[in-house]
Amino acid sequence: MRDKIFVKVHTMFDRTGFMMPQDIIWDDGRTFRIDQVTDFRPATLYGHPRGDCYTVIINGERRLLFFERGDPRFPTCFGRWFVEGAENAG
Repeated sequence: MRDKIFVKVHTMFDRTGFMMPQDIIWDDGRTFRIDQVTDFRPATLYGHPRGDCYTVIINGERRLLFFERGDPRFPTCFGRWFVEGAENAG
């Protein structure tokens, strides 16, 4: 299993409510512009069905960006973004 690395993502919502990630911001402040979103699909994240996977192009490279939907019992926590890190040896 890979580690989740939670990141800040600047996101645009269009008038229909469609969510489009624009930039990924790491904790150290590095910012990576998302050049293109090439795919979007629902994803089962670590055994939980509440998530989405965006295939994005950053500096010409394909990356996966995940949105983990929040618990419906907590409506003010809509969700959070993550990328996968290195393989977890444990």
